[in-house]
Amino acid sequence: MKLLIVAFVIFLFNIPFGYWRSNVKKFSLQWALAIHLPVPFVIALRYASGIGFAFITYPVLVTAFFLGQFSGSKLKMILINNEATPLTSCLPCDIVKGKIFTVRKK
Repeated sequence: MKLLIVAFVIFLFNIPFGYWRSNVKKFSLQWALAIHLPVPFVIALRYASGIGFAFITYPVLVTAFFLGQFSGSKLKMILINNEATPLTSCLPCDIVKGKIFTVRKK
């Protein structure tokens, strides 16, 4: 049960990074940062939760990591295709400024 909770937290934590990654040039510094900045958080969460580094945790947490990245990227594409107002690369900033919930009229 603890492993699933940690996986869900990792999934949620990676959504903004996937959102950011989808808006930058592939293999650029920002792209690499969007992928690698969450890794220390994942390691710290492993220690804090006490699940450790058993082999069974790797497939679950790696899947959660990449699903979070993928979901953030898809969220960005959905918002662009639904003609949302101009978006930035920062999901929290777009939410606070109300850009995500505002749709342009045709």
